Amino acid sequence: MNFFAKTVQFFKDAYRELAKVTWLGKKEVVATTILVVIFVLIMAAFVSVVDLVLGGVIGRIL
Repeated sequence: MNFFAKTVQFFKDAYRELAKVTWLGKKEVVATTILVVIFVLIMAAFVSVVDLVLGGVIGRIL
């Protein structure tokens, strides 16, 4: 089988697999996106606080 035939077969298989996918509805996408944004904001705040505390501790040590 040559390269072109393998490439065409790959895209046919990929299309067949994509047809099997169950896509989320708009409500689910919005809800999940909001949860991800909230989680990222909480983690950013946590990392910032830890960075400030550890920076202060290291500053006092040095």
